[in-house]
Amino acid sequence: TGPLSAGKPHPRNYGTFPRVLARYVRELKHLRLEEAIRQMTSAAASRLRLPDRGLLRPGMAADLVLFDPDQIADTATYEDPHRYPIGIAYVLVNGQIALAEGECLAVRPGRVLRSTDRRDSVKA
Repeated sequence: TGPLSAGKPHPRNYGTFPRVLARYVRELKHLRLEEAIRQMTSAAASRLRLPDRGLLRPGMAADLVLFDPDQIADTATYEDPHRYPIGIAYVLVNGQIALAEGECLAVRPGRVLRSTDRRDSVKA
């Protein structure tokens, strides 16, 4: 259930970042893991001007994904786009566990994020 459960979304809705980590980091070695993570976290938060996101620091939102770099992969396809990726053990949103051992929990700690007016909010 949820906003992505209806219709036939693009497979990237379920697996963009796992695909990058599996294909471009692990398989093709086009990116180092650290650089891919930086682009997905602090660089994205900086670009979107989200000053409390993207870094592990005191006072920042605790949005974390615990994954196995040897196992993470996207599984969604055009035929079956509602498939979750593999290799993700836990997801924390605003410090609350939202996914544990691959199972979504009945919590909704997220909220809509709006960028700030500050251009230099987060240094990637």
